[in-house]
Amino acid sequence: MNTSIRNLFVVLVLLFGVLVAFTSRWTVFEDGDLRADALNRRDVIRAERVPRGRILAADGTVLARSVRERSRSSGTTRYVRRYPLGSKYVGPVGYSDTSLTQTGLERSMNEPLAGKAVKLTTAVDRLVTGDQRGDDIRTTLRPRVQQAALDGLGDRPGSVVALDPRTGKVLAMASRPGFDPNKAINESGYYASLTKRSDRVLLNRATQDAYVPGSVFKVVTAAAAIDSGKMTADTTVDGSNGQVFSGAPMNNYGGAQYGQVTLRTSLTNSVNTAFGNVAELVGKETMRRYMRRFGFDAKPPLDYPDDQLRASGSYRDGRLIPATSRFVDVARLGIGQDKLQVTPLQMAMVSAAVANRGRLMKPHLVDRIVDADGRVQREVEPELQQRVMGAGAADVLRSMMGDVVNEGTGTAASLSGITVGGKTGTAERDIRRGLNDLWFIGFAPLDDPKVAVAVVVENTTGAGGVVAAPIARDVMQAALGGDG
Repeated sequence: MNTSIRNLFVVLVLLFGVLVAFTSRWTVFEDGDLRADALNRRDVIRAERVPRGRILAADGTVLARSVRERSRSSGTTRYVRRYPLGSKYVGPVGYSDTSLTQTGLERSMNEPLAGKAVKLTTAVDRLVTGDQRGDDIRTTLRPRVQQAALDGLGDRPGSVVALDPRTGKVLAMASRPGFDPNKAINESGYYASLTKRSDRVLLNRATQDAYVPGSVFKVVTAAAAIDSGKMTADTTVDGSNGQVFSGAPMNNYGGAQYGQVTLRTSLTNSVNTAFGNVAELVGKETMRRYMRRFGFDAKPPLDYPDDQLRASGSYRDGRLIPATSRFVDVARLGIGQDKLQVTPLQMAMVSAAVANRGRLMKPHLVDRIVDADGRVQREVEPELQQRVMGAGAADVLRSMMGDVVNEGTGTAASLSGITVGGKTGTAERDIRRGLNDLWFIGFAPLDDPKVAVAVVVENTTGAGGVVAAPIARDVMQAALGGDG
């Protein structure tokens, strides 16, 4: 009898264990799948009843908040999301509605915003008090810098990204054209109209769009040449116009003839044929190694939804291929053409790595998470992503980029009393109509950089040094002008 009771007890314990295991699996370990299930209305109801945390700029400016509204038809109340500054921050912040459509930080930081406590003490407090308010997200975005980026772009399509090269903080992330997230979550006709537009307005160009970088990529080629020891700033190469690479002639801007030029002069004047020779001397394997150090061939480690991030690199038939591929023309890769497609965020990371003496810091939008009682739940610390090059090589490259702004193609990025380093780029899109994607990447001050930028203006006439460089200048000035 005792044996039978004991066996029954063991069976009941095992069954109870199985029940706990499966319940935990469904409600804890795989709760993300439950929340994502279209048939699960629990989070929809919760989103209407519990106020999400606010999203704030670095100075405390409210970028997103929840407000309580009463339905005229049913008389019930619910919380809805509001964005006080409209379209200005829709790229990095995104939007969130009660049908669980989310983008940007609203999505990547959904759990703390929705009230899932980061610390145990806060979770216990909420359980005891019943207060289920979400946590606030304090971002690294600085309104003065963001405004300068938006003002610079104006109505022109394009993007600006500004980073603190010492910490990886994203100071600005602008994308044009933009849209009003308040209308997107409240007016079904408005959102439907956005999906039909041909200008990809729903895309965050800073992290998702694909651009040919043109000559701004020469910074990567120069870094590989110098840090690998294959060249110095004073090594000379052939910069004559019309040289043939991979069976096709390559031309300099305006057909300029340079003859034998140093690597430094080649960067200052953006000599295509010289950099074609540099890339062939460096070789595909070394180019691949340094591209990957800068972050190419992988999505950037940004605190942002994974499907809203794009890897930069060489693409063939819609797929990433390494620089060592037989399909890659290394000479044209070296001048930022061939099959290269990059995001503005990636090119800002290139600029930041050079500025920070070869140390690439992980970019991040979140500074800290704070609960409703003001307690810091988590603070994001600067983190090294990759040592791209030695400090000595980076110092040489910084000085070369200083020459670009002092006397080369990037003089329009000059700041009064502050030395600037940079590189221009003009990527052809429609030769017949003279339309290009115009670039500038850079940093300031030259000897102790506190801001690194990437600017691209799409499908317009002119050159990067004329159109994009002044935007970068104003963004850097705003970043260096104070805490706002």
